[in-house]
This record gives sequence, C-alpha cells and structure tokens, in this order.
Amino acid sequence: MAINTAKLSSILQGFVSATNDVQGAALVTPDGLPLAATLPGSMDDERVSAMSAAMLSLGERIGQELSRGGIDRIYVEGNQGYGILTSCGEDAVFLVLASEAAKQGILMLEIKRAVNELKTVLV
Repeated sequence: MAINTAKLSSILQGFVSATNDVQGAALVTPDGLPLAATLPGSMDDERVSAMSAAMLSLGERIGQELSRGGIDRIYVEGNQGYGILTSCGEDAVFLVLASEAAKQGILMLEIKRAVNELKTVLV
C-alpha cells in the first residue's frame, strides 16, 4: 500500500500553522529520506532529512551505551529555538522546529497529537 504523501503534507502544514511558535516540521524515514516537509524556505528538505535520521541513530546508540533505554525524543536547543526529533512509529521520524518562545509543555502535547495523527496515515 502506498503512503499518502499529500495527506502527510496536509497534516504537517496544519500542525505548523495551528501551533504557536512552530516554524517548521518534517517527516522522514529512518534512512534519511523525506516523506513530507513544511520547512522555512532556506532549508533543504533532503539535507534536513538526512541530518534528522543521523541524529536519531546517534541518539539511540547513546541511549544504549549509557543504559538509558529507548529514546523517546531528542532535543537540540540553540539561542534561536529548538529542534525536536520524535519517533513516529518504526517507519518515520518527526522533526519539529520551534522558536525560543515556545512553551515546551504545550509544544510536547501538540507534538504527541500530531504524531498520533501521522501514524494513522502511515499504517
């Protein structure tokens, strides 16, 4: 069965436009291939996808080596905001870019909701 990339893109666009302080989002395969993305214009979908998959792979390895168990999410915090990687089932990784003003509790709740919606399309 083919993945409905138009539906995935629609979900991402809705998430980015409806969630305060979210600047972009992408859904990528664990191999680093883009499935759908709504990113700021200066960002390359393929490069972001490859880096996201590499970060998740490295994070999983660090979790194993440090006996921390499975990784739920990976944060990158910079002076201009956050990059948050979350697993979206076995076949996808969800990346969210948020500004430094984002309220993390609300953001995590919205990410969880988006992941649940994305999973229904990926099944």
